[in-house]
Amino acid sequence: MKVLVTGTSGQLGFDVMNELKKRGHEGIGADRHDSENADFEHIILDITDRDQVLKAVSDIKPDAIVHCAAWTNVDGAEEPENLAAVRAVNVDGTKNLADAAKSVDAKMVYISTDYVFNGEGETPWQPDQKDYAPLNVYGQSKLDGELAVANTLDKYFIVRIAWVFGQNGKNFIKTMLKVAETHDEVRVVDDQIGTPTYTIDLARLLVDMIETEKYGYYHATNEGGYISWADFTKEIYAQAGVNTKVIPVTTAEYGLSKAKRPYNSRLDKSKLKENGFEPLPTWQDAVKRFLANLN
Repeated sequence: MKVLVTGTSGQLGFDVMNELKKRGHEGIGADRHDSENADFEHIILDITDRDQVLKAVSDIKPDAIVHCAAWTNVDGAEEPENLAAVRAVNVDGTKNLADAAKSVDAKMVYISTDYVFNGEGETPWQPDQKDYAPLNVYGQSKLDGELAVANTLDKYFIVRIAWVFGQNGKNFIKTMLKVAETHDEVRVVDDQIGTPTYTIDLARLLVDMIETEKYGYYHATNEGGYISWADFTKEIYAQAGVNTKVIPVTTAEYGLSKAKRPYNSRLDKSKLKENGFEPLPTWQDAVKRFLANLN
């Protein structure tokens, strides 16, 4: 299978390329910049340039496109001067790829987020429920990207994830370990609830998906139960042997954030098993493997 993967300089895209290689598929990476230290075939591609996208996909003729590229700076998306850029990447860029996929009859995977929902309550969000109400600019742009895919293609997987961490790039675990180097205690939000997603585990699932025709909306985070960011930090420190004390605080007490954050990031993942996909391992196990491989 020939697969075009966008955003290969990021955490997830990088791991998807490695998973494709492991299974003997032909992966072509695509990013705005040259992928440093990449030992896979890649092209420079600006997904906001429609003509460039259509030509690249026409030339490559992939069997599937895994779209990992996105504007993910949630607070930065709230800045008025960034609004056009956020939509250009997350909405228009996604539509360009969906149109290109349709032109060559390729499957498409679109990576989305729990931010498409309103973040209230305690009931896990279902992959096929449609009562969207994004809290912020980023969430709205990802929802509009979902709709661009679903309204253009029949052969698509829309996969919502949350609390992402991987080896390639910045993430919460690396940040908290860095903080612990200079702080005896750290304040961490305790009223936002969800589950982390390890990109190596997610990459395996995404390749599982494109090897099938079980299209539709899915939720995919690691197993292991719903937790708060404070719970997550405590487990990170426990496994890493860090003595920094975690002080749980409310979102209001923490402050600092420009964008509204969801209190309820619980994603129901039962549809994965129902469609024969292997769920991701527990997040506790994922943290253990992440720390073992940390550079």
